[in-house]
Amino acid sequence: MLPLPERRFITAALRTETVGGILLLAAAVVALIWANVWPHAYETVSDYTIGPSTPLHLDLSLETWANDGLLTIFFFVAGIELKREFVAGELRSPSAAALPVVAALCGVALPAIVYAVANSGPGGHPAGWAIPTATDIAFALGVLAVVSSHLPSALRAFLLTLAVVDDLIAILIIAVFYSSGIKFWALGLSLAGLVLFWFLHRRGVHGWYLFVPLALVIWALMHESGVHATVSGVAMGLILRCHTEGDEKESPGEHIEHLVRPLSAGFAVPVFALFAAGVVVSGPTLREVFTQAAPLGIVLGLLVGKTVGIFGGTWLAARFTRAELNPQLKWADMFAVSTLAGIGFTVSLLISELAFPDDLALADRSKTAVLVGSLLCAVTATVLLKLRNRHYRQLFEDENRDSDGDGIPDVYQQTG
Repeated sequence: MLPLPERRFITAALRTETVGGILLLAAAVVALIWANVWPHAYETVSDYTIGPSTPLHLDLSLETWANDGLLTIFFFVAGIELKREFVAGELRSPSAAALPVVAALCGVALPAIVYAVANSGPGGHPAGWAIPTATDIAFALGVLAVVSSHLPSALRAFLLTLAVVDDLIAILIIAVFYSSGIKFWALGLSLAGLVLFWFLHRRGVHGWYLFVPLALVIWALMHESGVHATVSGVAMGLILRCHTEGDEKESPGEHIEHLVRPLSAGFAVPVFALFAAGVVVSGPTLREVFTQAAPLGIVLGLLVGKTVGIFGGTWLAARFTRAELNPQLKWADMFAVSTLAGIGFTVSLLISELAFPDDLALADRSKTAVLVGSLLCAVTATVLLKLRNRHYRQLFEDENRDSDGDGIPDVYQQTG
């Protein structure tokens, strides 16, 4: 085991968006290499089954454990972020929340419409309409953190709020449209577990040895019920209190997020990407992405639908309602961040599997389209954000230039 200072350094690094995004990207690259160079080994490991078959059906493949199990940790952290936004963030004030909420709604609706139009003819696959609707928080914030040195802090706040609301919508989509064969007895017991989780938390009961086993039981029952198990993670995240009481220095939600985020960013999400992003990529496969209705709809949904939906929704809300764009931001900034929000990696890969459970070839083509679309959005957004960053860096340098060295910036000594 590493010494304490090294462990603290690693966990602190894993809490940053940059490191989390790099690990996610690295896992995706490893998955692609593994699946294309040693496809049989990749399939064998992905399909390896582990877990008890009784009393609940938890004899799952490693791929399913990553999709339904590890990704629940990611959604748990997302639930805490959403709760914090409601309590102390942009979503606390209706006027401040209006723009990112409208942007998120339009950023979900338009990609779905673009996909539906692309798949409206013969040979289309309308079941995949939700694939291009999600924004990947880890990747998007990671790209922004790498590119940004002088961009306004309000841009990150807008993107975070947008992505959190987007995640909530994605969770609702998964729960409503991709849950089947509901077992109400298991769902009822899972909800009862959530009530117990809430009661113990509100009564001030502490101890991971109590809450971790309870969380595992809630997750297992939710999985057995037929509702996607990741919903349980969001529900538990939303239950946690995210405001301080008494002499608390930080709320329980903030404390738990601080502890769990390294596990999510450093293990759960990269391992999920390792099992989700492993698709065979070849010339014919890439050609199918731009010639077949389903993958083309995904690429267009992410690149065009997300950008136009988020930017257009924000402009319409600012134009026809009382909502106002943050004075620190310009519309060029909003267009760049709208393109960045088209990175739909984690949740889009998950929905690709849920949308086409009986057609593995189509699911793989959809995953390839997600990778291609997300890459195009990331590259385009990086170029746009670098241009905006250069603009703000020039403003900063102009405002702080002191040619005569008298300690007073020149801008304050100009006449006229």
